[in-house]
Amino acid sequence: MAVSDSFLTFVLEQLDGVRDVTWRRMFGGVGLYAGERFFGLIDNDRLYFKADDATVVDYTREGMGPFRPGPSQAASMKYYEVPVSVLEDAGELARWARRSVDVAPAAAREPRRRKRPGRQM
Repeated sequence: MAVSDSFLTFVLEQLDGVRDVTWRRMFGGVGLYAGERFFGLIDNDRLYFKADDATVVDYTREGMGPFRPGPSQAASMKYYEVPVSVLEDAGELARWARRSVDVAPAAAREPRRRKRPGRQM
């Protein structure tokens, strides 16, 4: 679950056409954000984008599978590997990334704690 600096740099350069892209290292991989939306991840020098029922067809048509956190773990998140042909074409990658941003939920914010009303006796 490593991400090389050279692959991370390449992906970020290719995503230059997408606004507000930031990244964070997490669990040995890298999470990609556009604003508050977590739309992609990098693991083992492979790029994955968030997909929904409509966009997953494009990934499976290209023979790409879902992200699996470990070899024996089922895919629980809908992140699919981006085809190399898309990754190498910055314009096409930006188009795929924008679709992923559109389907990605905003990052969860820490819930506010409510004060419980005191009980009167």
